[in-house]
Amino acid sequence: MTSSDIQDRPFDRALRRLRRDRAARLGSETRYLHRRAADELLERLDLVTRDFGEALDLGCGDDYLGAQLRTRGLNVTSADAGRVFATAGMQCDEDRLPFADATFDLVVSVGVLDTVNDLPGALTLIRRALRPDGLFLAAFSGAGSLPRLRAAIRTAEEIEGRAAAPRIHPQIDVRAAGDLLGRAGFALPVADVEEVTVRYGSLMTLIGDLRGMAATNMLAERSRLPLTRLGLAAAAAAFEGAGDPDGKAGERFSILYLSGWAPAPDQPRPARRGSAVASLVDALKPPRAAAPGRRN
Repeated sequence: MTSSDIQDRPFDRALRRLRRDRAARLGSETRYLHRRAADELLERLDLVTRDFGEALDLGCGDDYLGAQLRTRGLNVTSADAGRVFATAGMQCDEDRLPFADATFDLVVSVGVLDTVNDLPGALTLIRRALRPDGLFLAAFSGAGSLPRLRAAIRTAEEIEGRAAAPRIHPQIDVRAAGDLLGRAGFALPVADVEEVTVRYGSLMTLIGDLRGMAATNMLAERSRLPLTRLGLAAAAAAFEGAGDPDGKAGERFSILYLSGWAPAPDQPRPARRGSAVASLVDALKPPRAAAPGRRN
């Protein structure tokens, strides 16, 4: 195995770029979870009593988050692994950032860090790109997402007599995400999770929305054989058979939120581990409504 092969796992970099280019052409209607996460990051940013000037929107997508930051007076640099999304910015992988140290005082990222080959390396590069006391905010899909889709695929493989194949990529849990922030050198690291349920009228609607979010299979070791018509019909029946009386099935997404600061001499020191009695995020804002149901 060559060094290039190692760097192209677990995700196929070229396929990941193609997935993001396809998503860019599908329009923004399917990116409702990304917009929800972006709005949450903006709410958290508004709670910070610090001025920011230079921001990096990493995994900029359709520029929804970057545009909101510009209205707040920030100078925003956009970057994305996809060529189409990066038309007005820079094309680069998140674990191969081309930016000099201490370039930005804010880095935001939505919907991409769960499919980076070298996430610890990417976080380290992000921290280095921040100026002292710069802030990093990110959101992406985490462990516990898509349980009904996983079950439906297992049903299809059993019907076809196949061994289980990697069709949905591995997911990061909230504890591991927090540990990664600390290992990357962030001060005051915080990781938390929001569970969101979206109701779909069919399996194909869910898959179509995942394509629009560039969230379908891009594993380097993915199964090269698609499901047969029989398998796909079995998966659809299993997914839709678990639905509610109105014919829609709820699918769960676990959205991980990360925040951390580039170290600076005058930053407050974190409290002793385990001394907190409540979540600051929960205390500062009311609970959010569940995501609306999707189209049939």
